[in-house]
Amino acid sequence: MELTDAALASNVADGLALVEDGLRSAAKAHQAVLGDAAAHLMEAGGKRFRPTLVLLAAQFGNTSDPRIVPAAVAVELTHLATLYHDDVMDEAAVRRGSDSANSRWGNTVAILTGDFLFARASRILADLGPEAIRIQTETFARLVSGQVAETIGPRPGEDPLDHYWRVVMEKTGSLIATSGRFGAMFSGAPDEIVTRMELACEALGVAFQISDDILDISSETGQSGKTPGTDLREGVRSLPVLHAQRSVGPADARLHSLLARGPLADDAEHAEALALLRAHPAMKAARADLIGWTDKAREHVLALPPGGARVSFETLCDFVVERTG
Repeated sequence: MELTDAALASNVADGLALVEDGLRSAAKAHQAVLGDAAAHLMEAGGKRFRPTLVLLAAQFGNTSDPRIVPAAVAVELTHLATLYHDDVMDEAAVRRGSDSANSRWGNTVAILTGDFLFARASRILADLGPEAIRIQTETFARLVSGQVAETIGPRPGEDPLDHYWRVVMEKTGSLIATSGRFGAMFSGAPDEIVTRMELACEALGVAFQISDDILDISSETGQSGKTPGTDLREGVRSLPVLHAQRSVGPADARLHSLLARGPLADDAEHAEALALLRAHPAMKAARADLIGWTDKAREHVLALPPGGARVSFETLCDFVVERTG
């Protein structure tokens, strides 16, 4: 995200440079293999979205507070740790354009590396006080709960769409919410701003996941960071798919038949399902959900004190909608 306020952009850039230093330090280990594996995803790049949110939220308090950067490092370490575990569960071969840790070192090393990064994050937060640890453990519990819910699917009698919202809020929204909370909290911002930052960032996290779901169907170029139609090929029930499955029109019979098959490995069937979804009202329904969540985020953002940081969060709300066209 490009920041138009020069002073704000400089402050955030300086903070992110310190975050990178902190990540490299956290990856160090006595065992060479563990250190190499821990540094692997860090060196592969990434948007550093969550640390950026920490630094932006800190603009509503004292940006010089020494707790801000460690909190941002801990948040990113937690995020990276989940990626190691996700890749093992998904049997992913590639992450961020490089071999995944599990394909390079095996599942055991990848799992232990994720555990190591979680431990590193907890150690950093321990120096920030018991409240930081409490928030981290609650966030981690939500992350795990969301991942388990996604893995086992909807409970008997549970609406698949309700299940989707529960997964996205816990697995994706929780850590992004904590990013905003940590930034405001450790900068000494008033409690009202801390709460608004947490709620705004959680809504933004959900909105970003919805936009990725939409892009996976609509994009021709892989704007979401994946090959278009990846979720369809893997049998993932993304938001447009869930909306399409709720449609009861007779014209939907063929699409319903294709979606009921789960993973679509056949290229012709995959292309047909993708074309049918792109033309289906389910895409408009998903976009309406996207706008609804960004409006929730914007409501909290507009209640923040005026200035460059608030403008940046407003711009982020605009971006998450505009990126889907």
